[in-house]
Amino acid sequence: MSSALTDLFPHPIVQAPMAGGVSVPHLAAAVCEAGGLGFLAAGYKTADGMYQEIKQLRGITSRPFGVNLFMPQPEYADPGAVEIYSHQLAGEAAWYEAELGDPDSGRDDGYDAKLAVLLDNPVPVVSFHFGVPSREILEALRGAGTFTLVTATTAEEALAVQRAGADAVIAQGVEAGGHQGTHRDLPENDGSGIGLLSLIAQVRETVTIPIVAAGGIMRGGQIAAALAAGASAAQLGTAFLATPESGANAVHKQALTNPLFTRTELTRAFSGRPARGLVNRFMREHGPYAPAAYPEVHHITSPIRKKAAASGDAQGMALWAGQGHRMARELAAGRLVEVLAAEIDAAKTALSAKGDLR
Repeated sequence: MSSALTDLFPHPIVQAPMAGGVSVPHLAAAVCEAGGLGFLAAGYKTADGMYQEIKQLRGITSRPFGVNLFMPQPEYADPGAVEIYSHQLAGEAAWYEAELGDPDSGRDDGYDAKLAVLLDNPVPVVSFHFGVPSREILEALRGAGTFTLVTATTAEEALAVQRAGADAVIAQGVEAGGHQGTHRDLPENDGSGIGLLSLIAQVRETVTIPIVAAGGIMRGGQIAAALAAGASAAQLGTAFLATPESGANAVHKQALTNPLFTRTELTRAFSGRPARGLVNRFMREHGPYAPAAYPEVHHITSPIRKKAAASGDAQGMALWAGQGHRMARELAAGRLVEVLAAEIDAAKTALSAKGDLR
């Protein structure tokens, strides 16, 4: 791994930036203090909201950390399909006593304003999801002393990340919870995601920049496997979602290991973009009919999801989770980093012992 990245955190453990209020400053700080790389999620926040969280994080840790941005999305949604889906959700809105959100509430997530803040007040690391920033933006961040990462879900996307000038690529396997970071949201590609270990191998043979592996990782042994496959670090989301420092709703945390939720699926039901979550009633009833329309569908369903969460109804919430969710541990975030680091060392020792026996 590039020393510019390894110098930032002793353990090859990155806490994934989970938007929607999960990746709060206290979670990121706990991970950083334990030797991992903590992340704030700027997605769905205003530029000022992001700035205030950065200030708060800096007040509780002096360790390096990261901030994640969503890329602005092109206008490709079919307005007619969005309107039809809104009508289909009328019953949900009535049940939760909520008004459906405005699908035209904005599609750039305040991208330019957030970049301006990050260039005026540089942070150690910035990552990007849903596309590749321009070379000019990546160079400007590098000039400000910021290390940049961009998510890719295929080797071709990873090559685009390298060509744009990013410092590293996050290889996101199909096992990952939450939104897939595909650069173009093509419905014909639904269901064609690549498993993490295969993806690492393909990306490693395609690019020369460091790889951060993401997707379904819950144990240090899995991290060791990703490192052996060619990654330089691993990014974990669901594993940290269950920690007490996480800002996730208590119902969401409990659902990770609740026997009622036996599996995950990729769905467009909540946001209009493929995202992996625990299969619940909302996903089953609306997933098959949800259009490819992000962030329009996200805006429409937002009031419903908030009302469901407020009432403790897991069947109406977006319960984002990776395929390893049943392995979630209720450990403090710092302790989780320590346990993962010990598991990595144990896996490496076991592998070395096997090699000696040959």
